[in-house]
Amino acid sequence: MLIQMPAISFAYEMAEADIMERPPRNPTKDRLVNRRLIFFSYLQVGFIQACGGFCVYFTLMMHNGFMPDRLLQLMRDWENKDINDLEDSFGQEWSWDARKALENSCHAAFFFSIVVSQWADLFISKTRKNSFILQGIE
Repeated sequence: MLIQMPAISFAYEMAEADIMERPPRNPTKDRLVNRRLIFFSYLQVGFIQACGGFCVYFTLMMHNGFMPDRLLQLMRDWENKDINDLEDSFGQEWSWDARKALENSCHAAFFFSIVVSQWADLFISKTRKNSFILQGIE
């Protein structure tokens, strides 16, 4: 629902200022979904959103004492409910419940960063050629 509502809002937007100055697409040759659009939406924008999500995730883990180079080594101990004294890089001991709370916080931060980058993508995709600042926001 967080992604569909902004997309539906495009139906109520004013047309771009120079839309009538552009030639129409050739329906026999030009496709609505082409390689350029797929590259932009999945490889470029998707990669940027994923990098933002991982950056937030690892920043939150580092802030709490778990450095990225140790996370893969800790995976077996991290998931073990019997270990209630897992030590981080700062020397602090973590119980299983505290680790799960941190993990849930990291997941929420990752999701929130994806939502925020989707909002940014909404403004980026608002117009094809003009800046959204010139187009205006209604």
